[in-house]
Amino acid sequence: MNKDDCFRLGGDLPLNRVGFGAMRLPTNTFHGPARDPRTGRAVLRRAVELGVNHIDTAAFYTSGDGTVRANALIREALQPYPADLVIATKVGPARTPEGGLAATTDPADLRPLVEENLETLGVDRLDLVYLRIGGVGLPPHGESVAERFEVLAAMREEGVIRHLGLSNVGVGHLAEARAIAPVAAIQNHFHADKRDDTDLLTACEEAGIAYVPFFPLGGGLTDLTGDRITEVAERHGATVPQIALAWLLAASPVTLAIPGTGSLDHLEENTAAASITLTREDLADLS
Repeated sequence: MNKDDCFRLGGDLPLNRVGFGAMRLPTNTFHGPARDPRTGRAVLRRAVELGVNHIDTAAFYTSGDGTVRANALIREALQPYPADLVIATKVGPARTPEGGLAATTDPADLRPLVEENLETLGVDRLDLVYLRIGGVGLPPHGESVAERFEVLAAMREEGVIRHLGLSNVGVGHLAEARAIAPVAAIQNHFHADKRDDTDLLTACEEAGIAYVPFFPLGGGLTDLTGDRITEVAERHGATVPQIALAWLLAASPVTLAIPGTGSLDHLEENTAAASITLTREDLADLS
């Protein structure tokens, strides 16, 4: 991994631009069977060995039966945490008693969710907390984030959160939140075959805000394999996922990639994408 190519989150935390998403450590899907926690811990340790210093997680990242939890795996595998490791988490969705997910809309419910992340990660302060609204689809229109973001802003003032972010939002949500407290990162659905968030990406670039797409490789919802990306991959002797990640990094200086996996082989493949430099011809072919 090219450690010289980094982004300073919030102006003060240097992040290598290929990080790691922890969602698939407990299970391959939100409702799937538990994966072997020993493999999850091995993946996390290897990620750090490969230069990953940005891990994206959430307390609601668990196996369907709740027996394996991403935050617990991170704590067990990596404590004491490396000095340069940045752990991002998100609040908003919460597990239901039946094991499903439900959106949290009451601002009073957010503090316990933040405290759950503090406890399960074993830290006194969270590096980055996203307020996640809505589902995976289009950002909710006309829905204010102000009251919920104010709760997180107050916890930032208390010192238990270092930086704040927003997830699954639009340009209006960003402006609303920035009037309350600084926003260090945005996490929206965006990848090589889903580029309909360019207005928000531009706003992030202008403000120096990190843009950290979830499902950077399609999340199992989109097949990124196509003639053009396959041709570029063949030119580089790379895989299609590697080219998709390289394209994401080339899209803007503020983009960060957090591909997730529960496989050591896929981890090696994903992190190697940081060393791929796409040419003008490549980018033209992928446009």
